[in-house]
Amino acid sequence: MSVDNNPFRIQRSQRQPRDLRKVQPQIPAVDVNIQERMRTIKYRIAIMSGKGGVGKSFVSSNLSMALAATGKRVGIIDSDFHGPSVPKMMGIRGQPLLQSDKGIEPVIGPFGIKVVSIDFLLPKDDTPVVWRGAIKHGALRQFLGDVNWGELDYLLVDMPPGTGDEALSVVQLIPGLTGFLVVTIPSEVSTLAVRRSISFAKTVNVRILGVIENMSYFVCPTDSSKHFIFGQGKGKAMAEEMGVPLLGQIPIESKIAESNDLGEPFFLKYPNSDAAREFTRVAESIAKIIESA
Repeated sequence: MSVDNNPFRIQRSQRQPRDLRKVQPQIPAVDVNIQERMRTIKYRIAIMSGKGGVGKSFVSSNLSMALAATGKRVGIIDSDFHGPSVPKMMGIRGQPLLQSDKGIEPVIGPFGIKVVSIDFLLPKDDTPVVWRGAIKHGALRQFLGDVNWGELDYLLVDMPPGTGDEALSVVQLIPGLTGFLVVTIPSEVSTLAVRRSISFAKTVNVRILGVIENMSYFVCPTDSSKHFIFGQGKGKAMAEEMGVPLLGQIPIESKIAESNDLGEPFFLKYPNSDAAREFTRVAESIAKIIESA
């Protein structure tokens, strides 16, 4: 086959490439509805992780309850459209989102937490959400701008893993984003991915409030000895290396998996557990960091 007849031959462009350094950055259009809704919310926090499987939704759900248990008015957006799990972890799965003259009414969870998730809109458990990025961006815009959030102290956004469409949408859509919380587990694979999340936050110029290490250790019920199943000290070392605070270390407990599988709020059911006490301590640290700024 001759070169001229090769259909896969790349044609050279006759135009000179643009110098991207001279291109004016596009400013996202202001969403008036979102601005109006966010006006009555003091602090807006996005919770992210570099990879899946670190228990980010578990941390988001129980942290929201820990904040609300101290008297804070809290809302949470489950923006993991392909794997929504916040409603089940908070014991409110199966309830509907209703429309009122003030907008979409969120489902009320434990401690009066206002919850919005795509899970409330799915007809069956095995219904997949087959959406491209633009549709997810539009859905997040509705969760922020069309929901009657009212007055809140904290709005938490539980984000899917990674630094893709949803992460960019959160940064673009939420005015005055207070900061990111980053969830990891003490393994080299996880901390490597979390480094990218921290770099992403620095790239988009959003404050990193700190790192929460989930599944940090297991306490033997027989002799109370600590066992570091996924490794020891890696989350702390990574946080120090990246220049961000390590806010807390959540232990592994068998009751966590049991509560999640049964659809019962762990923090509400076992408030005196080691993990619940650590969530309370983390919530107090976050409030101190933000409210004293």
